[in-house]
Formats: sequence, structure tokens, C-alpha cells
Amino acid sequence: GGPGNYSAAARRPLHSAQAVDVASASSFRAFEILHLHLDLRAEFGPPGPGPGSRGLSGTATLELRCLLPEGASELRLDSHSCLEVTAATLRRGQPGDQQAPAEPVPFHTQPFSHYGQALCVAFRQPCGAADRFELELTYRVGEGPGVCWLAPEQTAGKKKPFVYTQGQAVLNRAFFPCFDTPAVKCTYSALIEVPDGFTAVMSADTWEKRGPNKFFFQMSHPIPSYLIALAIGDLASAEVGPRSRVWAEPCLIEAAKEEYSGVIEEFLATGEKLFGPYVWGRYDLLFMPPSFPFGGMENPCLTFVTPCLLAGDRSLADVIIHEISHSWFGNLVTNANWGEFWLNEGFTMYAQRRISTILFGAAYTCLEAATGRALLRQHMNVSGEENPLNKLRVKIEPGVDPDDTYNETPYEKGYCFVSYLAHLVGDQDQFDKFLKAYVDEFKFQSILAEDFLEFYLEYFPELKKKGVDSIPGFEFDRWLNTPGWPPYLPDLSPGDSLMKPAEELAELWVTSEPDMQAIEAVAISTWKTYQLVYFLDKILQKSPLPPGNVKKLGETYPKISNAQNAELRLRWGQIILKNDYQEEFQKVKDFLQSQGKQKYTLPLYHAMMGGSEMARTLAKDTFAATASQLHSNVVNYVQQILAPKDS
Repeated sequence: GGPGNYSAAARRPLHSAQAVDVASASSFRAFEILHLHLDLRAEFGPPGPGPGSRGLSGTATLELRCLLPEGASELRLDSHSCLEVTAATLRRGQPGDQQAPAEPVPFHTQPFSHYGQALCVAFRQPCGAADRFELELTYRVGEGPGVCWLAPEQTAGKKKPFVYTQGQAVLNRAFFPCFDTPAVKCTYSALIEVPDGFTAVMSADTWEKRGPNKFFFQMSHPIPSYLIALAIGDLASAEVGPRSRVWAEPCLIEAAKEEYSGVIEEFLATGEKLFGPYVWGRYDLLFMPPSFPFGGMENPCLTFVTPCLLAGDRSLADVIIHEISHSWFGNLVTNANWGEFWLNEGFTMYAQRRISTILFGAAYTCLEAATGRALLRQHMNVSGEENPLNKLRVKIEPGVDPDDTYNETPYEKGYCFVSYLAHLVGDQDQFDKFLKAYVDEFKFQSILAEDFLEFYLEYFPELKKKGVDSIPGFEFDRWLNTPGWPPYLPDLSPGDSLMKPAEELAELWVTSEPDMQAIEAVAISTWKTYQLVYFLDKILQKSPLPPGNVKKLGETYPKISNAQNAELRLRWGQIILKNDYQEEFQKVKDFLQSQGKQKYTLPLYHAMMGGSEMARTLAKDTFAATASQLHSNVVNYVQQILAPKDS
């Protein structure tokens, strides 16, 4: 889609056009970025610096247009101290105009924050308003936060190294110099050279092998910088649907195919019915090495996911549905800065649960939403309801890494706000139609809450007339800017049929002499994963249990105490720690050695450090054994849990 398609921009001046992004050092309002091309060679070796060390090297070419009426004599890009830029050349005129001479231009770096720096490029002659030019930067990146190098032992196959990039929120400035803000979007292409026996994949709609060791990629729709992603490793692929394949290390490819064959298309088709066309062409999944810190990262065309999703029972599909939902909410309509992250995540949670309701029914979806609500409750208990992070619109102060504001609020409180707006409409079909219109209105653009809420009130003029934006206690302003528990909670009672039995069973385990006959009469073998999760959450809330009960619980339900499913392993680990059940401590360590997902790792370290002397020792031992396998962000967070800075 070229700029000609964006008639919405002509119809409606966006609030986001004026929005600031304190997390970017770049001059993204002074220049329009039209296209980015990366030409990089990957080399695996020992960690740098030094000759032969691992790194990506080559060029980044940015196609730009000056937006300032008075012209400009300097361009600022986001960069990072781990990016070593060695040359900058400028070519004026239309792109591909080889007649235009390429002139070297001076550049220097300027400090910005602990997570990035500015790369300042000076023009010898100022560029005029609307002038187009190409800037080619020659650079290398070795060790740094944006490019994650894994040694063979950190992969599933343990034979070959692996490298991947993680852009969200502000890490791609440590992968290539860019306007590292979600406020602006561009198309991109890349030529990646890899060593023998390696395969490269990217978040792009075309993937071509060029010669034995080169791969060419193109993304034909504009996307924000954080969605450009690369992975290189020993990778195999298998088709699992008409527009989907799974990528994984060879030792995991059969399991991945087994788990996802035939299911992805149903998720995509349901999303399209609800929210409009899936514009990205393919939807592929890349199963990451175990140290990947997230459940999933919604890189367009190619979602990166944790291997924890290979549960062997298709029970964790909601994570895939979540990432698929980002194809509309986040990737197509994007938050203009990271303080508005709820626009990406609250809508995606709502969309995920709409798809899940259609495919799996209301009872199951309400149960899953109840576990989400429990996570929000837990987060607010730990952080304090009045914590400013518990607003939907977070004020990110200059110098604060947006990643450090990450929590459950934008997801689950965001979901509650979108649900409240649906409740005001009072008709699910009407609200579904509205969401489709919203996506169509703002596609390929970045917005603020005001843009969305004005559109909502214009779409439903009768609600605007009623003044629904200022109902006492439920004011839109309060939703956005007051921390604390959501003023409205969607009704999850359809989940009662699944929750009640779980609550009743948990009650039976709290008595000092559990009634084993009553307990054995409950057939949990038929329960879905989320019903078991809900049951374990209740057990955890009631812990510590009377002495001996946890041991008995584990013996009664080997399906839980010996689970392979990560969601169950997390809860069982938390229960073990809360009850100081030391015979099973090894299971916590085993789980943390098997994967490095942030959402599983941090709660278990919190639980260990909040537990007995033995539990605290377990935390230190486990961290010593696993630190080398973890993502750098996760290492920092665990270190803060083990030795809080403020203590």
C-alpha cells in the first residue's frame, strides 16, 4: 500500500501527528522515512570484542524526505553504543537515481539515555523542503541488547548457535540506526548473508533464497521500527495451513507441526470475519530457543513464540490467537508512543477473547479471562493500586526505558475498558462492526487514545449525545488517567460452570483432614488446562495449606505435579514455594532451567525470595546455573529481585 491509499489521513487530522515520544532521540517529525534497506552479513564466533567475534555487519540505507518548510541541515537517528557506525554517505534526488553522486557526510553520536544514543548526520548543504535523499550507513553490531546471540547449549538442538532480534519496545536502535518510535512507519527490505548450514527468516511478506548463503526479504506494507525482526539458526519448516508454516530447529519441527497443523487457518479466518481482511499475506510461526523471554512477539508475517507452546495437547492456543489478533490491533493500528501501549494490548486481549468465544465458547473464554483478572489483581496487590503504572495511559518520563513500565495493566485493564465501551453499545454485533470500521479507519497509522475515542463517539452519535464520556465514576478521562482497579468489570459468569467445580475442589483441600472420597469423586481428567490453572490459582490463594496436604495433592494429581505444560508447571512451582514443600524444590529449578520466559521466571524468583531460607538459597543456586541462558533484560530483572537496589 503506497501513501495514495491513506485517504483516512486526508479525512481526519490525527492527534497523534502532534504526539511526542520521549523515548526517541530522533528527528522523526522533521523527515519522513519512506523505506529502509538492510544489507548485512552474520558471523558466528566468540562473544566480542576482538577479531573473529560474532556480529552483524554491513549497511543500512534509509530513504528519506525532508518535511520541514525551512529545510534541515542535520538528521538525528536513534542508535546505541553497541552499534559501530564507520561511514555515512548521502545521495540526493529520487531513489535509485544512480546519476546522483554519493557524497560522504560527517556524523557524530550524542548521549541520550542508558538504552540508546543519538546518531547525528550533518548535511554539507542543507536539504530543502520535500527534498528526497538516501542515506547509507556502514556499521557493525556485536554484543548488545537488540541482537541476542545464543551459544549452541542455549538452543534446543545444542549443536549450532542462533541469533535473533527483539525490537519491542526500544531495542531495534541496537540492531540498526532508525527512527525508533512507533509513531512512524515504513516499508523495508533486507539482504542477509549467513554461514553455511544456516537459514535466515524475517518479519516480511516475501522470502527468497539468493544463492547458497543469501536470503532476500521484503515487507511491502509500512510498519513501525519495532516490528522489524530477524532470526538465523539451524531452521527447518513445515506447512500447517494454506498461508501458514511453522519454523523451528529440526529437533522440534515434528512437534510443532503436530501441535499447529490445521488450527491456524481457523484462527485467521475467524479474525478476518470479525476485524476485516488479513493484509499481511502469510502467517508463519517461528518456535524460538528456550531462552526467548516472551510468550510471543507479534512480528508481522512471522510470529516469534516460546517453545513452551509445544505442550503436546494444543492447550495453549490462546497465545497464538493473541499474536494473530495483533495483525489488526498493534501491527495495523499502532500506539503512537509507549505510554499508549494499552491501545495495542487492551484491544488485542479483547480481540483474542472474541475469537476464542466464537471458537471455544463463552464458558471457556470467561475462565481464561478470569485467570487474566487474577493476574491483574496479583499485580496490583504487589505494586499498590495507586502506583502510576496502573493507569491505562502511562506517563513515561524522559530517561525511563519504556520496557521497565511493562505490566498487566495495559492488557487486562485495557481489556476492561474496551469491554466497557462494548457494554455502552449494548449489542455485540454492532460493536464488532465498529471494531472493523476502526481498523479500516486507522490502518497503517499510529494513534493516541483521543483519536480512537473521538472516532468511537462519532460512530455512535446517540452515545455522544448521552455524554457517555463523562458518566460519574466511569469518565473516559478517569479510565485513562487514574490508577487503580478498573471501574467496570465484564461479566464472567458464563465461566461459572467451569469455575464453580474448581473452587469447590480447592475448598476440599484446605481442611486439615481432606475428604479423599469427595476429592476422588471429581473427575479432573476431563478438565481443560485453564480449568486446572484456575483450580491451582485458588489453591495458591489458600496456601499455605495444612501440613501434608500439598504432598497429598501432588500424589493425587500426577497430571499436575508432573505436568509438561508450562502454565501448570508455573502454578505448581508457586504452590511448592508458598507451602515450603522442600522435597519438590528440584521441580522449580528444573522448570527454570528448561525455559527462560519472563512471565514464568520472575514470579518464581519473587516466590523463592519471599519464602524460607532454603527457598532463597534455591533462588541463588538456580540463577547461578541459568544466568548464561537468559535474555539480558530478564537477567537484570532477576538480579533486582535477588538483591533489590533500594534495600
